Amino acid sequence: LLILVVSFVVGALGMKEMTWLVQSIAQVWVIAFVILFQPELRRLLIQLGQGRLVRRLFRMKTTRVIDEIAKAAEDLSRRRYGGLFVLQRDMGLRAVIESGVKLQSEATAELIVSIFFPRTPLHDGAIVINGNIIEAARCILPLTQNPNIDPSLGTRHRAGLGITEESDAAVVVVSEETGQISLAYRGEFLDRGMTADELRARLQQIFERVRGVEGMSTEGYGVSASR
Repeated sequence: LLILVVSFVVGALGMKEMTWLVQSIAQVWVIAFVILFQPELRRLLIQLGQGRLVRRLFRMKTTRVIDEIAKAAEDLSRRRYGGLFVLQRDMGLRAVIESGVKLQSEATAELIVSIFFPRTPLHDGAIVINGNIIEAARCILPLTQNPNIDPSLGTRHRAGLGITEESDAAVVVVSEETGQISLAYRGEFLDRGMTADELRARLQQIFERVRGVEGMSTEGYGVSASR
């Protein structure tokens, strides 16, 4: 506070050299403050992140996105359009995003359904949703390496399962043949043949905690998810 007062006074008096000196001291003081009180500042930020208001805002935002995803899955199921939604969590999915067509668009049910309309150029592959943003469409995913999965599952389901084996993402799969809605997470299908309400409830369970810092990106994707 004293430095701010001195800086204001010397500035008002037109003392340019003194103003430069005071500003330099202020910059050094800020750096020193951050270094000296780093543990306390870190604890403060953690407490803010764990506060009720932050959790409530995050939950409201997550609920809106999940509602849009559930609506889109229900609509695709009714129309018998295939769909593949990768829902990013803590682990980054840069390699997957870069394999597709970047969109950076708000995730709405209408946009998701339009992407997977069979005659559009973006319908073949997966979309990646990060928060409330569709990062990219027509993304390439890895196929599962699990030899014990149901042999009747097609490429879309195998790709959806594969990305959950290599990341912490949750994946919604809508079958083009049957209209079934499935949810893959941590290398397995939690449910198949879900209703929109069941999907919504399951996703709420997965995303109810506050997300951590995104970091790792997955590598080595080479098969397009089509059916």
